[in-house]
Amino acid sequence: MDVAFAWLTRSFAFLVFSILAAILVSLVIGSQLTLEKYGFSFLWTAEWNPVTEEFGALVPIFGTVVTSLIAMLIGVPVSFGIALFLTELSPNWLKRPLGTAIELLAAIPSIIYGMWGLFVFAPLFQTHIQPFLIGTLGHIPFFGALFAGPPLGIGMFTAGIVLSIMVIPFIAAVMRDVFELVPPLLKESAYGLGATTWEVVWRVVLPYTKVGVIGGIMLGLGRALGETMAVTFVIGNAHRLATSLMAPGNSIASSLANEFTEAVGDVYFSALIELGLILFLITTVVLALSKLLLMKLARGEGSQT
Repeated sequence: MDVAFAWLTRSFAFLVFSILAAILVSLVIGSQLTLEKYGFSFLWTAEWNPVTEEFGALVPIFGTVVTSLIAMLIGVPVSFGIALFLTELSPNWLKRPLGTAIELLAAIPSIIYGMWGLFVFAPLFQTHIQPFLIGTLGHIPFFGALFAGPPLGIGMFTAGIVLSIMVIPFIAAVMRDVFELVPPLLKESAYGLGATTWEVVWRVVLPYTKVGVIGGIMLGLGRALGETMAVTFVIGNAHRLATSLMAPGNSIASSLANEFTEAVGDVYFSALIELGLILFLITTVVLALSKLLLMKLARGEGSQT
């Protein structure tokens, strides 16, 4: 019986690898035409013209990376603050309703976030926030180019902010759960030695939970990289490479959502499939790097005294 159970669970594990391999093979086969026509130049070509059948993935890749970075730069500190408040500072009567409200944010469909971003947030951002950012940060040498241009409301910066709101519930929930795993004796000992709340978090809680914290951040990054509908609503969907974060752009997921049903011709269809392959590889590389980081942290456990 134990042998049969072991083989059954082993088959489930190998089923996951089989599905991943099947997805990868199907994407490679589907993008074979553009792989042969453009080669690696597809990655750094900004041209995207279905009429002349000239395609390049630079603009979608740039938009995907930039919006995800903006989302993480905003989402990680906010999530850390939420988890810290819920585990260390919040009164008991507020912990459960606040934690439930944060978890409910994760249950909202992405299309709702996109509609809210387009019809509510984007007009407010265009009227009040963008003019301030352009008028202040836009005049700083070199750095100001990131905030130059007219206040359109939509663009890569707007998409990054909406994405940050979407990833906060995931990262905050994971951080809160791992923070609660810290033995109370460790924290009470630090408080007994005169440590402040920040010192307890920085020197006791984070070292004890760093693997789980990084795992939560990677979960949020994976959500940001692959998000489709919310980004499609607010990024502007323009195949144009711009240095300003305020300018409209495009992402791999939004390109697929907008153009897949309109793809006419084998080359056009193959180019979209290759965009999906690139997104698959980007996600795989990010997860692999995070795993290597976690392994390095695990090897370093106990090395310092």
